Formats: sequence, structure tokens, C-alpha cells
Amino acid sequence: MSTSAETDSGRQRIRAVLRSQEGIVLLLAAAAFVLFSVLLPSFLSPGNLLALVRSVSILGILALGMALVVIARGIDVSMIAVMVVSVSWAFVITRAGYPFELALLIGAGFALLAGIAIGALIAFGEVPPIFATLAAGSVIYGTGRTFFFTLEMQNVPPDTDWFRLIGQGSLFGIPVTIVAFAILCVVVQLVLSRTRFGWTIYAMGNNPNAARITGLPVRPMIVAQYAISALIAYGAGLILASSASAINARLFNSTMIYDILLVVVLGGIGLNGGHGSVRNVVLGTVFVGILLNGMTILNIDYTIQNLVKGVVLLLAIVIDSIVNPRDEQTSQQGDL
Repeated sequence: MSTSAETDSGRQRIRAVLRSQEGIVLLLAAAAFVLFSVLLPSFLSPGNLLALVRSVSILGILALGMALVVIARGIDVSMIAVMVVSVSWAFVITRAGYPFELALLIGAGFALLAGIAIGALIAFGEVPPIFATLAAGSVIYGTGRTFFFTLEMQNVPPDTDWFRLIGQGSLFGIPVTIVAFAILCVVVQLVLSRTRFGWTIYAMGNNPNAARITGLPVRPMIVAQYAISALIAYGAGLILASSASAINARLFNSTMIYDILLVVVLGGIGLNGGHGSVRNVVLGTVFVGILLNGMTILNIDYTIQNLVKGVVLLLAIVIDSIVNPRDEQTSQQGDL
């Protein structure tokens, strides 16, 4: 009897998962993979799968940084600006004669200061995150192009073979980019589920006012979240530059930030905050990565790709608003 009951219980759990947003996204990802595999002979080629894995890893790393902020009922659209400016400046400093390792530390320092400044603006200036990060992104990018570098394309400095291995090398046959993404997934999941820092993030997302009343350090936590998001963006930028042997500042004007938001929202992390996990990021990353790769192989016009991504993002936001309706507090605050 107990075995039968356990079987029925297991089946019910499986049905519940498949009916959830996570289950739907998983089925869509599997369907997209099968469809592109049948329609596109080159989709399953080793070269394309390697390119897919690397692009998915970078997108996933950026989405992890965004997820930390969104779970706490924030948003960070300045990530791409921080990424391209900090990495580009590090390469410029190296060409000026400074040791490459020192230049990387300086770039990390710039990213950290940018994140702290944005977090302070939101926490102490009480500027809504969407406006604070949107304006800060433009300021950071403008500052970088005006004072730090003039060329949009910054190549990886010569004689840095160890750095190129980060984006192009393998570890036990697994691309280092995947290893880096996996390690960061484990770290973020442990932080969210096992530490006071993670519990506070969920508490802030569920009810910011209650978190303040109970004595949680809400303002320092906000600053810390955006600082961590900036550092993660910097790390993703280094991996991207290592993979392509260069970083292009034009990424700031691309739709990359919307791809990140698409991963987060589509994966099941609600914009109202308070819930979500690394599993949601992984699911969203896999689906969006397959979708973008398939459209690229099909040689779909860039404008049409943006239209498709925009429609999918809009649908994901509408579904999120239905599944996780905005409470009265969120509506009054206008957090996002």
C-alpha cells in the first residue's frame, strides 16, 4: 500500500511541476531543441553546440546577477554598461604599460564602485531602481567613452594566453565557461538558501517594510546586491572577451539586457520579488539560448529576432503579472 501511495504522490508532483511555469519552460526548451535539430542540420554540429554552450553560459552568468537583484524586488539595467566599460578600461590600462593582472583588478574596482554608487542611489536616495540603473548605465557608458577609451572594439592584450583559456579552453573536456557558470550557480544557490544574506534578500522581496521593521539592514543589503551584480557583470565581460578575443562597447546599445531580463522572467523569477531560485535561471537560460541560436542559424533578420524576443518578453511579463499579482504595497511604491 505504501509503495502505491508513494507512486501516486510522485506522479502528482511530476504533474504539478509540468503544469508550473518551470515545467512549461522546460517542455518549450525541449521542443525547440528537437525542432531546430530536425529543421537545421547544422544545429547539432559540434561547432554550433560549442558556440551555443559558451553563449548560454555568459547569458546565464549575467542572469544570475540580475536574479539576485530581482528577487529582492529591484532591477539592474546598467549591467551591460558596467561590463563593457570596466573590461574595456582594463584592456586600455594594460596597453598603457601596466601589468595585466593589475589592470584586471582596477577594472574590478571600477565595477565595484559603480555598483556601490548605484546601490546607494537606490537605498539612500530612494530613487526607483529602473530609473536609477537606466540613468546610471548611460552615465557609466558616457564616462567610459569620453575619458577611458575612444575605440569601440578593445582587443585582448597580447601575451595573455592564460586569459584566453578562460573563454576558449576546456577542463576535463568541459568548456571552462560552462564550469564557471556551474560554479557560480552552486555559489549563488548556497548563498540564497543557506545564508542570512540570502534569507534577507527573500524577506526584502516579500515585504520591504516588514523587513525594515524587523531590523534587517535593508539599505546596506541593497547596496551589496548592486555591488555583487556589477562584479558578476564584470566577470561575465571577461569571459566574453576571452571567448571572442575582444570586447565591443556596442553591446551597450544592443538588446543584451533584454535577453537577460527574458531569461529571468521567463524562467519564473517574478518581478514582484520574494521568490525564485537558480533553477529558474538555468531553465530560462537554456530556453533563450536555444531560441537565439536557432534564429541565428535560420539567418532571421536582426529586427525580426528583436520582435520575437520582445513578444516573448511581453508575454512572460503578462503571465508573471497574472501568476504573481502586484500587491498594494508594490503598486504604491512603484519599485520597478
